[in-house]
Amino acid sequence: MSATLQPLDVTAIRRDFPLLSRVLNGKPVVYLDSAVSGQMPLCAIERMAKYERDEHTNVHRGVSTLSQQATDSYEAAREKVRRFLGAASVREIVWTRGTTEAINLVAQTFGRGVVQAGDEILVSAMEHHANIVPWQMLTQEKGATLKVIPITDDGELILESLDELITERTKLLAVTHVSNVLGTVNPIKEIIARAHAKGVPVLVDGAQAVPHLKVDVQDLDADFYAFSGHKLSGPTGIGALYGKLAHLEAMPPWHGGGNMIRSVTWEKTTYMAAPGKFEAGTPPIAAAIGLGAALDYLTNLGLDRIAAQEHDLLVYATERLERIPGLHILGKARDKASVISFVVEGIHPHDMGSLLDGEGVVIRAGHHCAQPLMARYNVPATTRASFAYFNTREDIDVLVSAVEKAIELFK
Repeated sequence: MSATLQPLDVTAIRRDFPLLSRVLNGKPVVYLDSAVSGQMPLCAIERMAKYERDEHTNVHRGVSTLSQQATDSYEAAREKVRRFLGAASVREIVWTRGTTEAINLVAQTFGRGVVQAGDEILVSAMEHHANIVPWQMLTQEKGATLKVIPITDDGELILESLDELITERTKLLAVTHVSNVLGTVNPIKEIIARAHAKGVPVLVDGAQAVPHLKVDVQDLDADFYAFSGHKLSGPTGIGALYGKLAHLEAMPPWHGGGNMIRSVTWEKTTYMAAPGKFEAGTPPIAAAIGLGAALDYLTNLGLDRIAAQEHDLLVYATERLERIPGLHILGKARDKASVISFVVEGIHPHDMGSLLDGEGVVIRAGHHCAQPLMARYNVPATTRASFAYFNTREDIDVLVSAVEKAIELFK
């Protein structure tokens, strides 16, 4: 923990998360699965309940006091996302159901408009399926090619390859900010600068970055940046896409219906300006408001203090796990977020996950929606522990003890 930062009061913070006091399989819960979904603080849960209990109605469509109040709360949450990402305008923030929908939105609007037969889309070898499959679908439809930035054994992108991979046919680069498997923090600003120097726009999958890093989309110069609320101590079913306003204005809608139109006749429909034209139908109002409350909570804690706490946990966990004979960590990048994926000789990750669950330790076991990355390391799956600001070194001690116990059972 940096001497210049006041450390977090983790004991007090843990009281804001009821699940952390649960007992699972007769053992106190040790939640080490924030990379799949972060826990929601009580303030976010209660804010959503208040909307459902006292303010429940639709937004943007009514003249009633309730509708105006709901609209104000809903749009205030959009402003909180704008500030959180450092966007220039709320018009650059599009509500989505999460990162996956945000990437599909870009693929089906911006992508369809710029990609033709013979063109190329560039992704990295460490992408989540959400940043692979939409581009595969688009390239197959258009007769284009998907190209891949390789990685080192330590899990770092080989940036020198960009000079050869980016050609005059490259129409988009889509890359993760932080790997959900390796924890690698990619040098996104440098990657974007390299791509822009050759006229290539960049979409960033920020799902795993926003819980751990301060993000400024203007400083990064990202064309698009996507994230999910549930990774960020918010609810499921809500996320956001940041897009430069010039891009959003030029992109067509991708869903049609109410709330995204200016006028409809039998002959023609005219659409709202961005972001409205991308938000057809009744939106996830309670979830957006809850995400806004979660952002307030994180901001009050301080993202720099959160990062320091999680880095301490990452270092401690890495040191302890590396001492276990037969355990191998995938991903040893110089810059990592608080995610550790590992394999243990002679034990399938699914078996390890089940054994850890029996000890009350909640982790993730599987391919983590990154099967091409699993193939790169020649493993079918990994066991993944991911740490948040509410975790402690004692949680890691329980994890290590449970792993050692599992290894003993397989001897």
